[in-house]
Amino acid sequence: MTHLQIKPSFTERHFSVGTLAELWSYSEDTVTRMFAEVPGVLKIGTTGKRGHRQRITLRIPESIAARVYAEKTR
Repeated sequence: MTHLQIKPSFTERHFSVGTLAELWSYSEDTVTRMFAEVPGVLKIGTTGKRGHRQRITLRIPESIAARVYAEKTR
């Protein structure tokens, strides 16, 4: 299987986890797991310190969302 590498642009639309969850009828947890380690996804937030929960917000470029969707629906 060949993967086309698409380099996201800062000007392209970026989706929140909640938006993609609603569009695709998945839970936010599922979408977070799908994109947490994907290169090119923006990760905004702080890592958890002792006894505190890690809070990370993802912003997913449209090109990456389209690629992952195509892979999952094959």
